[in-house]
Amino acid sequence: MKSLLAAVLLLPALHGAPAACSGVPADYNGDGRPDLAVAMPYATVNGQTRAGEVLIFHGTATGFQKGPVLSQDSPGIPGEAERGDSFGSALATGDFNGDGCADLAIGVSEEFIGPEPLAGADGQGMVHLLYGSRTGLHHARLIDLPEHDTARLGAALAAGDLDGDGDDELAIGAPGYRGGGAVFIHGAKRKMIKNDGAETDQFGAALATGDFDGDGTAELAIGAPGDNIEKKAEGTVTVVDRRGRRTVYSQNSPWIKGVAESWDYFGAALAAGDFNGDGRADLAIGVPGEGLSQNARAMEYGEGTVHVIYGSPDGLKTSTTEGWSQNSLEGIPRIYDRFGAALAAGDLNGDGDDELVVGVPGENAVQVLPGTKSGGLTKNHNLLIPGPPGSEFGAALTIVGGNLIVGGPMLGEVTLFRGHRKIGSYPGVTKKGTLLGHGPGLYGYALT
Repeated sequence: MKSLLAAVLLLPALHGAPAACSGVPADYNGDGRPDLAVAMPYATVNGQTRAGEVLIFHGTATGFQKGPVLSQDSPGIPGEAERGDSFGSALATGDFNGDGCADLAIGVSEEFIGPEPLAGADGQGMVHLLYGSRTGLHHARLIDLPEHDTARLGAALAAGDLDGDGDDELAIGAPGYRGGGAVFIHGAKRKMIKNDGAETDQFGAALATGDFDGDGTAELAIGAPGDNIEKKAEGTVTVVDRRGRRTVYSQNSPWIKGVAESWDYFGAALAAGDFNGDGRADLAIGVPGEGLSQNARAMEYGEGTVHVIYGSPDGLKTSTTEGWSQNSLEGIPRIYDRFGAALAAGDLNGDGDDELVVGVPGENAVQVLPGTKSGGLTKNHNLLIPGPPGSEFGAALTIVGGNLIVGGPMLGEVTLFRGHRKIGSYPGVTKKGTLLGHGPGLYGYALT
Protein backbone atom coordinates (compact mmCIF):
# COMPACT_ATOMS: atom_id res chain seq x y z
CA MET A 1 0.00 0.00 0.00
CA LYS A 2 1.62 3.21 -1.14
CA SER A 3 0.13 5.72 1.27
CA LEU A 4 -2.66 6.37 3.76
CA LEU A 5 -4.28 9.65 4.70
CA ALA A 6 -5.11 8.58 8.25
CA ALA A 7 -4.68 5.75 10.66
CA VAL A 8 -8.42 4.97 10.54
CA LEU A 9 -10.57 5.14 7.44
CA LEU A 10 -14.34 4.65 7.19
CA LEU A 11 -15.53 3.34 3.85
CA PRO A 12 -18.87 2.95 2.07
CA ALA A 13 -20.96 -0.16 2.64
CA LEU A 14 -20.14 -3.26 0.67
CA HIS A 15 -23.73 -4.56 0.72
CA GLY A 16 -25.91 -1.78 2.07
CA ALA A 17 -26.69 -0.24 5.45
CA PRO A 18 -26.30 -2.28 8.63
CA ALA A 19 -29.28 -3.76 10.44
CA ALA A 20 -29.59 -5.38 13.87
CA CYS A 21 -29.10 -9.15 14.04
CA SER A 22 -30.07 -11.92 16.44
CA GLY A 23 -26.73 -12.11 18.21
CA VAL A 24 -25.79 -15.61 17.03
CA PRO A 25 -21.99 -15.87 17.25
CA ALA A 26 -20.17 -15.81 13.88
CA ASP A 27 -23.38 -14.96 12.00
CA TYR A 28 -22.23 -12.34 9.49
CA ASN A 29 -25.52 -12.05 7.56
CA GLY A 30 -28.16 -12.22 10.28
CA ASP A 31 -29.85 -15.43 9.14
CA GLY A 32 -29.43 -17.09 12.53
CA ARG A 33 -26.73 -19.53 11.37
CA PRO A 34 -23.02 -19.20 12.13
CA ASP A 35 -20.68 -18.54 9.23
CA LEU A 36 -17.02 -19.37 8.66
CA ALA A 37 -14.03 -17.41 7.36
CA VAL A 38 -11.06 -19.25 5.83
CA ALA A 39 -7.79 -17.44 5.11
CA MET A 40 -5.40 -18.12 2.25
CA PRO A 41 -2.73 -15.48 2.93
CA TYR A 42 -0.40 -16.65 0.14
CA ALA A 43 -3.04 -16.57 -2.60
CA THR A 44 -2.18 -14.70 -5.79
CA VAL A 45 -4.51 -11.76 -6.48
CA ASN A 46 -4.47 -10.12 -9.91
CA GLY A 47 -0.95 -11.37 -10.52
CA GLN A 48 0.35 -10.29 -7.10
CA THR A 49 1.86 -13.33 -5.38
CA ARG A 50 1.19 -13.87 -1.67
CA ALA A 51 -1.22 -10.93 -1.62
CA GLY A 52 -3.82 -13.03 0.18
CA GLU A 53 -7.55 -13.69 0.19
CA VAL A 54 -10.27 -14.71 2.65
CA LEU A 55 -13.16 -16.98 1.66
CA ILE A 56 -16.48 -16.63 3.47
CA PHE A 57 -18.68 -19.69 3.98
CA HIS A 58 -22.31 -19.01 4.89
CA GLY A 59 -24.00 -21.40 7.26
CA THR A 60 -26.91 -23.46 5.93
CA ALA A 61 -29.31 -26.00 7.43
CA THR A 62 -26.98 -28.79 6.29
CA GLY A 63 -23.50 -27.26 6.59
CA PHE A 64 -21.68 -24.43 4.84
CA GLN A 65 -22.00 -22.90 1.38
CA LYS A 66 -19.23 -20.94 -0.33
CA GLY A 67 -19.77 -17.20 -0.33
CA PRO A 68 -17.67 -14.23 -1.42
CA VAL A 69 -13.88 -14.18 -1.72
CA LEU A 70 -12.41 -11.03 -0.18
CA SER A 71 -9.10 -9.34 -0.89
CA GLN A 72 -7.68 -5.84 -0.87
CA ASP A 73 -8.88 -5.57 -4.47
CA SER A 74 -12.51 -6.20 -3.46
CA PRO A 75 -14.91 -3.25 -3.87
CA GLY A 76 -15.16 -1.17 -0.72
CA ILE A 77 -12.04 -2.62 0.92
CA PRO A 78 -9.27 -0.02 1.15
CA GLY A 79 -5.90 -0.28 -0.50
CA GLU A 80 -4.79 -2.68 -3.18
CA ALA A 81 -3.53 -6.23 -3.30
CA GLU A 82 0.26 -6.20 -3.45
CA ARG A 83 2.91 -8.86 -3.49
CA GLY A 84 3.63 -10.27 -0.05
CA ASP A 85 0.83 -8.52 1.91
CA SER A 86 -0.52 -11.74 3.46
CA PHE A 87 -4.14 -10.56 3.72
CA GLY A 88 -5.62 -13.14 6.10
CA SER A 89 -2.54 -13.70 8.26
CA ALA A 90 -4.94 -13.79 11.23
CA LEU A 91 -8.72 -13.73 11.68
CA ALA A 92 -11.11 -12.97 14.55
CA THR A 93 -14.87 -12.78 14.91
CA GLY A 94 -16.74 -10.59 17.40
CA ASP A 95 -19.49 -7.99 17.70
CA PHE A 96 -17.42 -4.83 17.67
CA ASN A 97 -20.26 -2.31 17.27
CA GLY A 98 -22.88 -3.91 19.52
CA ASP A 99 -25.60 -4.41 16.89
CA GLY A 100 -25.97 -8.16 17.42
CA CYS A 101 -24.30 -8.93 14.08
CA ALA A 102 -20.99 -10.76 13.98
CA ASP A 103 -18.11 -8.77 12.52
CA LEU A 104 -14.88 -10.02 10.97
CA ALA A 105 -11.35 -8.76 11.61
CA ILE A 106 -8.69 -9.63 9.02
CA GLY A 107 -4.98 -9.23 9.71
CA VAL A 108 -2.59 -8.14 6.94
CA SER A 109 0.60 -8.49 8.92
CA GLU A 110 3.08 -8.11 6.04
CA GLU A 111 1.57 -4.96 4.51
CA PHE A 112 4.12 -2.20 3.87
CA ILE A 113 3.08 1.43 4.02
CA GLY A 114 5.40 3.80 2.25
CA PRO A 115 7.10 4.18 -1.13
CA GLU A 116 8.75 0.76 -1.36
CA PRO A 117 8.95 -2.38 0.80
CA LEU A 118 12.18 -2.90 2.70
CA ALA A 119 14.07 -5.81 1.20
CA GLY A 120 14.04 -8.85 3.47
CA ALA A 121 12.12 -7.07 6.24
CA ASP A 122 8.80 -7.89 7.85
CA GLY A 123 5.85 -5.64 7.16
CA GLN A 124 4.33 -2.91 9.26
CA GLY A 125 0.94 -4.60 9.06
CA MET A 126 -2.65 -3.47 9.33
CA VAL A 127 -6.11 -4.82 10.13
CA HIS A 128 -9.40 -4.58 8.26
CA LEU A 129 -12.73 -4.66 10.12
CA LEU A 130 -15.75 -5.83 8.17
CA TYR A 131 -19.09 -5.23 9.86
CA GLY A 132 -21.96 -7.70 9.65
CA SER A 133 -25.59 -6.95 8.89
CA ARG A 134 -28.69 -8.70 7.60
CA THR A 135 -27.28 -8.12 4.14
CA GLY A 136 -23.88 -9.54 4.99
CA LEU A 137 -20.48 -7.98 5.66
CA HIS A 138 -20.96 -4.39 4.61
CA HIS A 139 -18.13 -1.92 5.17
CA ALA A 140 -14.57 -1.75 6.32
CA ARG A 141 -12.62 0.10 8.95
CA LEU A 142 -8.87 0.15 8.48
CA ILE A 143 -6.50 0.14 11.45
CA ASP A 144 -2.79 0.80 11.10
CA LEU A 145 0.04 2.44 13.01
CA PRO A 146 1.40 5.93 12.34
CA GLU A 147 5.00 4.72 12.47
CA HIS A 148 6.26 2.66 9.56
CA ASP A 149 8.46 -0.09 10.97
CA THR A 150 8.32 -3.90 11.02
CA ALA A 151 5.65 -4.28 13.72
CA ARG A 152 3.65 -7.00 11.88
CA LEU A 153 0.42 -5.50 13.20
CA GLY A 154 -2.34 -8.07 12.74
CA ALA A 155 -0.18 -11.18 13.14
CA ALA A 156 -2.57 -12.25 15.92
CA LEU A 157 -6.13 -11.18 16.72
CA ALA A 158 -8.65 -11.86 19.50
CA ALA A 159 -12.10 -10.52 20.34
CA GLY A 160 -13.75 -10.10 23.73
CA ASP A 161 -15.52 -7.63 26.00
CA LEU A 162 -12.47 -6.27 27.75
CA ASP A 163 -14.07 -3.20 29.34
CA GLY A 164 -17.52 -4.48 30.32
CA ASP A 165 -19.46 -2.21 27.97
CA GLY A 166 -21.42 -5.04 26.33
CA ASP A 167 -19.68 -5.13 22.96
CA ASP A 168 -16.40 -6.68 21.93
CA GLU A 169 -13.02 -5.03 21.73
CA LEU A 170 -10.39 -6.21 19.27
CA ALA A 171 -6.93 -7.11 20.55
CA ILE A 172 -4.30 -6.82 17.81
CA GLY A 173 -0.90 -8.41 18.18
CA ALA A 174 2.16 -6.66 16.78
CA PRO A 175 4.98 -9.05 17.77
CA GLY A 176 7.62 -7.07 15.87
CA TYR A 177 6.74 -3.66 17.31
CA ARG A 178 10.00 -1.88 18.18
CA GLY A 179 11.67 -5.28 18.20
CA GLY A 180 9.91 -6.85 21.19
CA GLY A 181 6.22 -6.59 20.43
CA ALA A 182 3.05 -4.92 21.68
CA VAL A 183 -0.72 -5.36 21.68
CA PHE A 184 -3.11 -2.66 20.53
CA ILE A 185 -6.75 -2.58 21.67
CA HIS A 186 -9.39 -1.26 19.28
CA GLY A 187 -12.61 -0.03 20.89
CA ALA A 188 -11.37 0.54 24.45
CA LYS A 189 -9.89 3.47 26.35
CA ARG A 190 -6.71 1.51 26.91
CA LYS A 191 -5.14 1.55 23.46
CA MET A 192 -1.81 -0.21 23.90
CA ILE A 193 -0.12 -2.82 26.06
CA LYS A 194 3.65 -2.54 25.77
CA ASN A 195 6.15 -5.31 26.17
CA ASP A 196 8.34 -4.99 29.25
CA GLY A 197 10.94 -7.49 28.04
CA ALA A 198 13.53 -7.92 25.34
CA GLU A 199 13.50 -7.31 21.61
CA THR A 200 13.19 -11.00 20.76
CA ASP A 201 10.15 -11.72 22.94
CA GLN A 202 7.47 -11.74 20.19
CA PHE A 203 5.02 -10.28 22.68
CA GLY A 204 1.59 -10.47 21.03
CA ALA A 205 2.33 -13.46 18.77
CA ALA A 206 -0.67 -15.25 20.31
CA LEU A 207 -3.80 -13.84 21.96
CA ALA A 208 -6.91 -15.11 23.74
CA THR A 209 -9.69 -13.53 25.77
CA GLY A 210 -11.68 -15.09 28.61
CA ASP A 211 -13.47 -14.16 31.81
CA PHE A 212 -11.13 -16.03 34.12
CA ASP A 213 -12.58 -14.63 37.38
CA GLY A 214 -16.27 -14.70 36.38
CA ASP A 215 -16.91 -10.99 36.95
CA GLY A 216 -18.57 -10.49 33.57
CA THR A 217 -15.59 -8.82 31.89
CA ALA A 218 -12.97 -10.66 29.86
CA GLU A 219 -9.26 -10.59 30.55
CA LEU A 220 -6.63 -10.67 27.81
CA ALA A 221 -3.96 -13.37 27.60
CA ILE A 222 -0.86 -12.44 25.59
CA GLY A 223 1.69 -14.97 24.42
CA ALA A 224 5.36 -14.05 24.14
CA PRO A 225 6.84 -17.36 22.94
CA GLY A 226 10.28 -15.84 22.31
CA ASP A 227 10.60 -14.42 25.82
CA ASN A 228 13.97 -15.01 27.47
CA ILE A 229 13.71 -14.97 31.25
CA GLU A 230 16.53 -17.36 31.99
CA LYS A 231 16.56 -19.50 28.84
CA LYS A 232 16.38 -18.58 25.15
CA ALA A 233 12.79 -18.55 23.85
CA GLU A 234 11.42 -20.30 26.90
CA GLY A 235 8.29 -18.17 26.52
CA THR A 236 5.79 -16.46 28.82
CA VAL A 237 2.10 -15.59 28.94
CA THR A 238 0.88 -12.29 30.39
CA VAL A 239 -2.74 -11.90 31.53
CA VAL A 240 -4.02 -8.32 31.70
CA ASP A 241 -7.29 -7.36 33.41
CA ARG A 242 -9.53 -4.35 32.77
CA ARG A 243 -7.55 -2.24 35.24
CA GLY A 244 -4.29 -2.98 33.47
CA ARG A 245 -2.93 -5.29 36.16
CA ARG A 246 -0.56 -7.93 34.78
CA THR A 247 0.17 -11.47 35.85
CA VAL A 248 2.99 -13.31 34.09
CA TYR A 249 3.08 -17.10 33.75
CA SER A 250 5.90 -19.38 32.66
CA GLN A 251 6.94 -22.96 33.19
CA ASN A 252 8.81 -21.71 36.23
CA SER A 253 5.59 -20.41 37.83
CA PRO A 254 4.48 -22.30 40.97
CA TRP A 255 2.54 -25.50 40.25
CA ILE A 256 2.90 -25.26 36.47
CA LYS A 257 4.25 -28.59 35.29
CA GLY A 258 7.71 -28.86 33.77
CA VAL A 259 10.72 -26.56 33.76
CA ALA A 260 11.39 -23.62 31.47
CA GLU A 261 13.97 -24.61 28.85
CA SER A 262 15.39 -23.01 25.74
CA TRP A 263 13.16 -23.12 22.67
CA ASP A 264 10.04 -24.33 24.53
CA TYR A 265 7.95 -21.49 23.03
CA PHE A 266 5.55 -21.44 25.99
CA GLY A 267 2.61 -19.31 24.85
CA ALA A 268 2.93 -19.97 21.11
CA ALA A 269 -0.80 -20.77 21.07
CA LEU A 270 -3.62 -19.87 23.48
CA ALA A 271 -7.28 -20.77 23.89
CA ALA A 272 -9.83 -19.88 26.55
CA GLY A 273 -12.80 -22.10 27.39
CA ASP A 274 -14.88 -23.28 30.34
CA PHE A 275 -13.68 -26.87 30.62
CA ASN A 276 -15.35 -27.62 33.97
CA GLY A 277 -18.64 -25.76 33.49
CA ASP A 278 -18.25 -23.47 36.51
CA GLY A 279 -19.01 -20.28 34.59
CA ARG A 280 -15.40 -19.08 34.55
CA ALA A 281 -13.02 -19.39 31.63
CA ASP A 282 -9.89 -21.53 31.83
CA LEU A 283 -6.72 -20.95 29.82
CA ALA A 284 -4.93 -23.50 27.63
CA ILE A 285 -1.31 -22.67 26.77
CA GLY A 286 0.55 -24.37 23.95
CA VAL A 287 4.23 -25.27 24.41
CA PRO A 288 5.00 -26.84 21.02
CA GLY A 289 8.77 -26.76 21.49
CA GLU A 290 8.75 -28.78 24.71
CA GLY A 291 11.05 -31.78 24.44
CA LEU A 292 9.92 -35.00 26.08
CA SER A 293 12.85 -37.14 25.03
CA GLN A 294 16.63 -37.01 24.94
CA ASN A 295 16.64 -36.62 21.16
CA ALA A 296 15.44 -33.01 20.99
CA ARG A 297 17.74 -30.62 19.15
CA ALA A 298 18.20 -26.94 19.85
CA MET A 299 15.96 -24.45 18.03
CA GLU A 300 13.74 -27.20 16.62
CA TYR A 301 10.18 -27.89 17.66
CA GLY A 302 9.72 -30.83 20.00
CA GLU A 303 7.03 -33.29 20.96
CA GLY A 304 5.09 -30.49 22.64
CA THR A 305 2.81 -30.08 25.65
CA VAL A 306 -0.23 -28.06 26.68
CA HIS A 307 -0.79 -26.52 30.11
CA VAL A 308 -4.30 -25.71 31.32
CA ILE A 309 -4.81 -23.22 34.16
CA TYR A 310 -8.31 -23.16 35.61
CA GLY A 311 -10.25 -20.02 36.47
CA SER A 312 -11.42 -19.09 39.96
CA PRO A 313 -13.10 -16.11 41.67
CA ASP A 314 -9.58 -14.69 41.98
CA GLY A 315 -8.65 -15.38 38.38
CA LEU A 316 -6.39 -18.08 37.00
CA LYS A 317 -5.22 -20.39 39.79
CA THR A 318 -1.93 -22.14 39.03
CA SER A 319 -2.44 -24.70 41.81
CA THR A 320 -5.06 -26.30 39.57
CA THR A 321 -2.79 -26.47 36.52
CA GLU A 322 -2.79 -29.62 34.38
CA GLY A 323 -0.11 -30.66 31.92
CA TRP A 324 -1.12 -32.64 28.82
CA SER A 325 0.95 -34.49 26.24
CA GLN A 326 0.70 -37.61 24.16
CA ASN A 327 2.51 -39.44 26.94
CA SER A 328 -0.86 -39.60 28.71
CA LEU A 329 -3.18 -39.47 25.70
CA GLU A 330 -3.86 -41.47 22.57
CA GLY A 331 -0.91 -41.30 20.18
CA ILE A 332 2.88 -41.51 20.33
CA PRO A 333 4.92 -38.33 20.98
CA ARG A 334 7.67 -37.67 18.44
CA ILE A 335 10.24 -34.90 18.37
CA TYR A 336 8.65 -33.20 15.35
CA ASP A 337 4.97 -33.35 16.45
CA ARG A 338 4.58 -29.77 17.83
CA PHE A 339 1.65 -30.80 20.03
CA GLY A 340 0.04 -27.52 21.08
CA ALA A 341 1.03 -25.45 18.05
CA ALA A 342 -2.68 -24.57 17.65
CA LEU A 343 -5.56 -24.69 20.14
CA ALA A 344 -9.34 -24.27 20.12
CA ALA A 345 -12.00 -24.52 22.81
CA GLY A 346 -15.75 -25.03 22.48
CA ASP A 347 -18.65 -27.30 23.34
CA LEU A 348 -18.61 -30.12 20.78
CA ASN A 349 -20.90 -32.56 22.59
CA GLY A 350 -23.63 -30.20 23.78
CA ASP A 351 -23.31 -30.80 27.52
CA GLY A 352 -22.56 -27.20 28.50
CA ASP A 353 -18.83 -27.48 29.16
CA ASP A 354 -16.09 -26.99 26.60
CA GLU A 355 -13.76 -29.45 24.95
CA LEU A 356 -10.14 -28.65 24.17
CA VAL A 357 -8.80 -29.32 20.68
CA VAL A 358 -5.03 -29.50 20.27
CA GLY A 359 -3.30 -29.19 16.92
CA VAL A 360 -0.42 -31.62 16.29
CA PRO A 361 0.63 -30.42 12.83
CA GLY A 362 3.96 -32.26 12.77
CA GLU A 363 1.96 -35.46 13.09
CA ASN A 364 -0.79 -34.16 10.76
CA ALA A 365 -3.34 -34.71 13.50
CA VAL A 366 -5.58 -33.11 16.10
CA GLN A 367 -6.35 -34.35 19.61
CA VAL A 368 -9.70 -33.72 21.33
CA LEU A 369 -9.89 -33.75 25.14
CA PRO A 370 -13.43 -33.82 26.60
CA GLY A 371 -14.46 -31.39 29.30
CA THR A 372 -16.54 -32.46 32.30
CA LYS A 373 -18.39 -30.73 35.11
CA SER A 374 -16.82 -33.15 37.56
CA GLY A 375 -13.22 -32.08 37.17
CA GLY A 376 -12.61 -30.38 33.85
CA LEU A 377 -10.59 -31.95 31.07
CA THR A 378 -10.17 -35.71 31.05
CA LYS A 379 -8.25 -38.27 29.06
CA ASN A 380 -11.37 -40.47 29.04
CA HIS A 381 -12.45 -41.00 25.43
CA ASN A 382 -9.81 -38.55 24.17
CA LEU A 383 -9.74 -38.73 20.39
CA LEU A 384 -6.80 -38.52 17.99
CA ILE A 385 -7.96 -37.53 14.48
CA PRO A 386 -5.39 -38.15 11.74
CA GLY A 387 -5.18 -35.99 8.63
CA PRO A 388 -3.51 -36.34 5.23
CA PRO A 389 0.29 -36.73 5.26
CA GLY A 390 2.18 -33.56 4.45
CA SER A 391 -0.84 -31.33 5.02
CA GLU A 392 0.11 -29.73 8.37
CA PHE A 393 -3.38 -30.85 9.39
CA GLY A 394 -4.07 -29.18 12.74
CA ALA A 395 -2.03 -26.05 12.08
CA ALA A 396 -5.26 -24.02 12.38
CA LEU A 397 -8.39 -24.79 14.36
CA THR A 398 -11.73 -23.23 15.18
CA ILE A 399 -15.06 -24.31 16.62
CA VAL A 400 -18.12 -22.79 14.94
CA GLY A 401 -21.69 -23.62 15.91
CA GLY A 402 -20.59 -26.67 17.89
CA ASN A 403 -18.59 -28.06 14.96
CA LEU A 404 -14.83 -28.46 14.65
CA ILE A 405 -13.05 -26.98 11.63
CA VAL A 406 -9.45 -28.03 10.93
CA GLY A 407 -7.01 -26.48 8.46
CA GLY A 408 -4.35 -28.38 6.53
CA PRO A 409 -2.71 -25.41 4.79
CA MET A 410 0.19 -27.22 3.12
CA LEU A 411 -2.30 -29.18 0.98
CA GLY A 412 -4.83 -26.33 0.94
CA GLU A 413 -7.58 -28.27 2.70
CA VAL A 414 -10.18 -27.44 5.35
CA THR A 415 -12.20 -30.22 7.00
CA LEU A 416 -15.46 -30.04 8.97
CA PHE A 417 -16.11 -32.45 11.85
CA ARG A 418 -19.69 -32.21 13.03
CA GLY A 419 -20.38 -32.07 16.73
CA HIS A 420 -22.91 -34.50 18.19
CA ARG A 421 -24.81 -34.25 21.45
CA LYS A 422 -23.55 -36.78 23.99
CA ILE A 423 -23.43 -35.63 27.59
CA GLY A 424 -20.38 -36.55 29.64
CA SER A 425 -16.72 -37.20 28.95
CA TYR A 426 -17.06 -37.57 25.19
CA PRO A 427 -15.30 -35.64 22.43
CA GLY A 428 -18.51 -34.89 20.52
CA VAL A 429 -16.87 -35.59 17.14
CA THR A 430 -15.63 -38.66 15.31
CA LYS A 431 -12.71 -39.23 12.96
CA LYS A 432 -15.03 -38.86 9.96
CA GLY A 433 -14.92 -35.39 8.45
CA THR A 434 -16.30 -33.53 5.44
CA LEU A 435 -13.88 -31.68 3.18
CA LEU A 436 -14.77 -28.02 2.66
CA GLY A 437 -12.94 -27.93 -0.63
CA HIS A 438 -9.39 -27.15 -1.68
CA GLY A 439 -7.83 -23.75 -2.13
CA PRO A 440 -4.55 -22.02 -3.05
CA GLY A 441 -2.09 -19.96 -1.10
CA LEU A 442 -2.09 -21.79 2.28
CA TYR A 443 -5.86 -22.19 2.23
CA GLY A 444 -6.80 -22.93 5.83
CA TYR A 445 -3.85 -21.09 7.40
CA ALA A 446 -6.26 -19.19 9.69
CA LEU A 447 -9.89 -19.91 10.56
CA THR A 448 -12.66 -18.19 12.51
